Amino acid sequence: MGQDLIRYDVLAQEALRGVIRKVLSEVAKTGLPGEHHFFITFLTSAPGVRISSRLREKYPELMTIVIQHQFWDLQVTEVSFEVGLSFSDIPERLLVPFSAIRGFYDPAVNFELEFDVQSAVAANAPAEGQAPAPAPTPMATATIPGPAARKAKEPAKAEKSGDDDGTEETDAERKDAEVVSLDAFRKKT
Repeated sequence: MGQDLIRYDVLAQEALRGVIRKVLSEVAKTGLPGEHHFFITFLTSAPGVRISSRLREKYPELMTIVIQHQFWDLQVTEVSFEVGLSFSDIPERLLVPFSAIRGFYDPAVNFELEFDVQSAVAANAPAEGQAPAPAPTPMATATIPGPAARKAKEPAKAEKSGDDDGTEETDAERKDAEVVSLDAFRKKT
């Protein structure tokens, strides 16, 4: 097999991040359509992430936010999004570069994107006195509902408690997801 000088892996990852950018841009303009809502997981220590020190202490590595009922001032640029959310009744403003996103999930249609951000961030942080190491092959997978998941109704959503901290576990909702590798769409020669 030849060497990939075009870097299709990087191009695919950028394209999938473009999906998130496009969706959030539309939501910023027109609001959330229907039952759509998003769970967005990101690296809190990634370059460009802006969150309060209180949140950084509570979530030193990863944080999952929910864009659903209580968010405001969603602004989307080419490289990041900014949103207001409430954590334990304290309003916060978050700035998240698309490059820091580890996962994006819309349970209304069982759509999920996952990125291997931690490896990319670690690879880009050179040791003292060393040149930066080349970035590893980024991983991006899209999860598309299978035929059984499309026919089944979405399970009831858990009600949020009064002590909502803006994060939720999504494992129960992800059970019906079917992971599809990008390799499945490549031409075989």
